[in-house]
Amino acid sequence: MAANFRLYPNLYKDSVSLMAVTARVTELPGIDAGSVVMASATNVENLAQAGLGDFEVRPNDLVVAVRGTDDACTQALELADTLLSSAPEAADGAAAELAPTSIAMAKTRDAGLNLALISVPGDYAAAEAMKALRLGMDVMVFSDNVSPEAELAIKSYARQADLMVMGPDCGTSIVNGVPLGFANVVRRGPIGVVGASGTGTQEVTVRIHQRGSGVSQALGTGGHDLAETIGGISMLHGLAALDGDPDTKVIVLVSKPPAPAVAAKVLAGAASSAKPVVVIFLGADPAAVDGDGVYGAGNLAQAADMAVALASGAEPRRDDVEVTEEVRKLLRDKASGMSDARRYVRGIFSGGTFCFEAQLVHRAAGIAAHSNTPVDGNTALADISTSVENTIVDMGDDEFTQGRPHPMIDPSVRDSRIRAEAADPTTAVVLFDVVLGYGSAADPIAGLLPVLQQAHGVTFIGYVCGTDLDPQGRDQVVARLESAGALVASSNAEAATWSAALIAERTGAVA
Repeated sequence: MAANFRLYPNLYKDSVSLMAVTARVTELPGIDAGSVVMASATNVENLAQAGLGDFEVRPNDLVVAVRGTDDACTQALELADTLLSSAPEAADGAAAELAPTSIAMAKTRDAGLNLALISVPGDYAAAEAMKALRLGMDVMVFSDNVSPEAELAIKSYARQADLMVMGPDCGTSIVNGVPLGFANVVRRGPIGVVGASGTGTQEVTVRIHQRGSGVSQALGTGGHDLAETIGGISMLHGLAALDGDPDTKVIVLVSKPPAPAVAAKVLAGAASSAKPVVVIFLGADPAAVDGDGVYGAGNLAQAADMAVALASGAEPRRDDVEVTEEVRKLLRDKASGMSDARRYVRGIFSGGTFCFEAQLVHRAAGIAAHSNTPVDGNTALADISTSVENTIVDMGDDEFTQGRPHPMIDPSVRDSRIRAEAADPTTAVVLFDVVLGYGSAADPIAGLLPVLQQAHGVTFIGYVCGTDLDPQGRDQVVARLESAGALVASSNAEAATWSAALIAERTGAVA
């Protein structure tokens, strides 16, 4: 395998565009790895660690680096050049007006602009966010790798100016019906969501849609907002904004476990809301969250179901995930047909919150696991590329995405890992997610279906996060997976519950 690269001095493209080009380049036959990035210090270091080369560049340069056969590298560089140099066209085919080169220029052209989406290397994201805030704009910071000090600075300024910062590392929002980042197409409706988790917010919003209701706004906060250093500034702002929104009747707050002091602050804010608030702090006892007008949920799907009930005037029920007798019999049949060596679950996730929730479900069933992002009581993997006994991994974590696209954009790395797990004679269950919507791959299961069809003796259990309105079409994706032999659950918690039940059948654990 050879490595090759091309440099573009003083060429800027946003992170979303670069990830899309990377996905197109790396899917070419003969390409082993590739990355198209701005030449920030962090990105250059990641390229070197990925074995794609060492570069003498400036931060405002763009780098295309690939590794593969000589012919494939040449083809990849030519494709990247075409994609990067293609100029946008107006609707009538004429050349589009020269795009603004700064937030201030865009604001000058249209004084009505009130939201800026920041997608630049993390080293520069906070500065760009501050520029937008000083122009009186709310901000969504898609970029990650922003320091806690910088995040606190921009959020403190925003709080004083009565503005909201969604992010940094905010992957999902829906503002006035417009999906931003990784988001799904859902109908408008009476339920507002504030989420410190991207895929957690996605599951809640798609479940609301599937239950026949809709979403007024879905405001991401970034995964660090509820850390003690930040104090939940964005979640509290989003909660207050939805409390004052006449189109929002019920509010849902979504997060992994916050710092205790921050959790208390957020719950106090929820209790003071004039509207009912459903709170899902994954892993927290729902009963400990309950309060006056505040309803604790035990999992993501349950939070959505409770919100839909409240929006329709019904009493919210905290129903546990039940394994029907039909499904339990199916799982028993699959378990009984396995070889004695097959005892372990291998969870391969592109959504970090789905990985987190799956670990919690298995822990509650007495099944401990290894992970690159372990929950309390689980064990950190010594080598993230190698599974040990029960293993549940987040393939979207930074350790896996350095120098390559996120698995929602390019699922090939996920598919390779699932193929390896299915070939392991100790694997009983491969548990996985498929995330649809804007930002995700146009066909996220094209490479997965052959793996499912060729594997023998292992059970595949999946969850498809999406709606019938998504570009990929959830019903079609589910049908194709089931035709290939996978069991597809209606929620991530249900998929994990099925997995735990099958592992219990294999090991004698109580699930």
